[in-house]
Amino acid sequence: MATVILDRKLAEQLREERAAAGADRWDEVWEGTYMMAPLPNIEHQDIASSFVAVLRQVIDRSQAIILAGTNVSDREAGWKENYRCPDVAVYLRENSAANCGTHWCGGPDFAVEIRSDDDQTLEKIPFYASVSTRELLIVNRDPWRLDLLRLTRGQLQSAGVSTTESDQPVTSDVLPFSFRLLRGETRPAIQATHLPDGKSWTI
Repeated sequence: MATVILDRKLAEQLREERAAAGADRWDEVWEGTYMMAPLPNIEHQDIASSFVAVLRQVIDRSQAIILAGTNVSDREAGWKENYRCPDVAVYLRENSAANCGTHWCGGPDFAVEIRSDDDQTLEKIPFYASVSTRELLIVNRDPWRLDLLRLTRGQLQSAGVSTTESDQPVTSDVLPFSFRLLRGETRPAIQATHLPDGKSWTI
């Protein structure tokens, strides 16, 4: 349920309280509108941290910066007026995005968004395209599905879907990996396969 707060003092107080409690880590600003996001649940955090752990095993730090969450904006100055926070971001060394210390001006080569109840992942796709995010992997959890989007003619368009029924992987053009959903005991698992040697991990 969305809540609109027109009292500026109250809005500022809420932001300060969230910052003090560390609850604002996943908050974003969309063209000047402050978006307060709930803390992701444990499953969400586990998936994100597992992605980072797997990628770091085979992608050297000299090749890329791999982050479990970061601020992505379309501007260097005044970036807090418009930024998004993907769950996972991979910036290859040749990426022209500016590392501004507090944020990136420009999109990652590969990003992961893990969907939660009432989130707005799909509404963030045009922004990611506008900052030249090359690929976006969306982990849907209700129902479970992997959607790989690839930047094509300025838009992030579908480059593949993986479900437990299809058993088909989605293959990245940016990273040497493919990803697919497998049936699991408590939830579907995500299999990440390093294409050069065929080694796989379960997320």
